[in-house]
Amino acid sequence: MQRRSRGVNTGLILLLSQIFHVGINNIPPVTLATLALNVWLFLNPLKPLLNSCLSVEKCYQQKDWQRLLLSPLHHADDWHLYFNMVSMLWKGINLERRLGSRWFAYVIIVFSILTGVVYLLLQFAISELMGEPDFRRNCAVGFSGVLFALKVLNNHYCPGGFVNVLGFPVPNRFASWAELVAIHFISPGTSFAGHLAGILVGLLYTQGPMKKIMETCAGIFSSNNSYPGQQYYFNSAGHSGYQNHYSYSRPGLYEDVPRNYDVYTAGLSEEEQLERALRASLWDQGSHNIT
Repeated sequence: MQRRSRGVNTGLILLLSQIFHVGINNIPPVTLATLALNVWLFLNPLKPLLNSCLSVEKCYQQKDWQRLLLSPLHHADDWHLYFNMVSMLWKGINLERRLGSRWFAYVIIVFSILTGVVYLLLQFAISELMGEPDFRRNCAVGFSGVLFALKVLNNHYCPGGFVNVLGFPVPNRFASWAELVAIHFISPGTSFAGHLAGILVGLLYTQGPMKKIMETCAGIFSSNNSYPGQQYYFNSAGHSGYQNHYSYSRPGLYEDVPRNYDVYTAGLSEEEQLERALRASLWDQGSHNIT
């Protein structure tokens, strides 16, 4: 695992620029708190990365279980933080609006811990099946596993349509799998098991028993519309740069939410949102190159 580079954190600057373009008042509270916590721990890490990352050897064999909590909230460098948090920004706006803040916070906490647990199980299984004990030493860090779980959840609520993956149109229901392969084709150094763990956790929630178990454990509230007051109304403070686009949601869905919210999701795929986010962040610098 590489250490964080010193100097100007360009990725962090672009992330903060994008947040202010959207407008802090237009980001629901749990999403905003998640962004803030990740930025804060990037600037003020609780422990060095080598003491925060998640592996079978460190977590299970050495009984360092606090890594389950530390690993999702620490990032290797500013670009790692940037791309994860831009993705979190758009997923959070959409999902927190739909689920309500209390349930969304619950989902984030459960997904963060369970993704780590599934990652450890996958790494242990691979190590045993392939007879490669070195797999137990593979150490993962970052929020991307949780983001893959949220991607599955988001695609479950918006099953129609297509996303563009490496130039190919892919149905939403297969988007997570296509992006899993694409990311590791483009960046083979990323954690395949960590991302796969996120997809499996998302499927446990959307197709398996996890949602019912969470509702039972929560007791006093559920992810359904038991708390209609949790559906947020956004104001128009802050400049987003996403004007004149069609609604992200299907017609008739949450009609009580003002239409001005739709300019922040724009009906675009995550890749299109990221491209626009980069352009909006770099606009004032007059740059047209995205690296």
